[in-house]
Amino acid sequence: MSSCSTGQTPARSFAAMSSPPPSSSLSLSTNMLDSAAEQMMVHRNFHAAFDTCQKGLESLASAEPEDYRCGELKAGFCILGIQALAEMNQWSGVLCWVLQQYEHQEEIPAKIMQMCILLYSKVGEPAVMHDAARIWLHSPLKSRVAGFRTVAELYLLHILVPLGHLEEAQEFIEGEVGDAAFQDQRQTALDIVHEKAQQNQEPSSNPNSESGNAAHPVSIQGGVIHKLASMVTFLYRKLLLSGSGSFSLRRFFLAAVLVYMLLVRMDPALPSSFMWISKLLQLLKQMWRAMFAPYYQALN
Repeated sequence: MSSCSTGQTPARSFAAMSSPPPSSSLSLSTNMLDSAAEQMMVHRNFHAAFDTCQKGLESLASAEPEDYRCGELKAGFCILGIQALAEMNQWSGVLCWVLQQYEHQEEIPAKIMQMCILLYSKVGEPAVMHDAARIWLHSPLKSRVAGFRTVAELYLLHILVPLGHLEEAQEFIEGEVGDAAFQDQRQTALDIVHEKAQQNQEPSSNPNSESGNAAHPVSIQGGVIHKLASMVTFLYRKLLLSGSGSFSLRRFFLAAVLVYMLLVRMDPALPSSFMWISKLLQLLKQMWRAMFAPYYQALN
């Protein structure tokens, strides 16, 4: 009982978006909205929450709309329904389900349109909302609706720019919708579009240059690693067989290897350099032990 009583607090706060209506039909819808919120937030029962939203929307559809509170309840059921579908990994059907609740796309509330844009952008499918958001933004009198500017910004940043529709984005900013949505932020919006266009042109101007420059040294260094390793090993063995009087030769050989690395300028950050550097380190350790191990043994 204590867990149920504490869990009802966040559910009731969700229904606070609309004051309790006097009629029995809206009072029943408000209770259903509270129940759906409790199933969603407290019990994490997304199927039950979505079913409750469906029943609430059906009850609102059968009842005649009395005032603005009926529209707010409908928006509340849709918001919870969208969240439930997303939690059940059924996000692909969110837009169709929302369009079933509203006869015309222009009637969708701004906050629901914002949720849909963000949802499909997050799952990597912004193209799904392209037509719906465009129709909604270009519908008459929408510029006076609260949340219109937010929908326009999301449409630009999460749909047009990611899809690469830069010409359409520029026309959108400079058109009537852009005048109403961006106003003093129009230049900032244009800068975002121009920056995206420059980013697209840089790799496309010479597409093979970066990949060719990256693959060429990797292939060259990868091909000579084994040859260099075998050559270094061969020379090192020859130096070991030359006896104790070849200490100067060993130092000369070590200096030659270091000079080679400086001249070639092998980048240690390249993955192809890892094998060569590790082999060189092993050889240097072997040379160090061969040259100085007798001294350490004599001291011990």
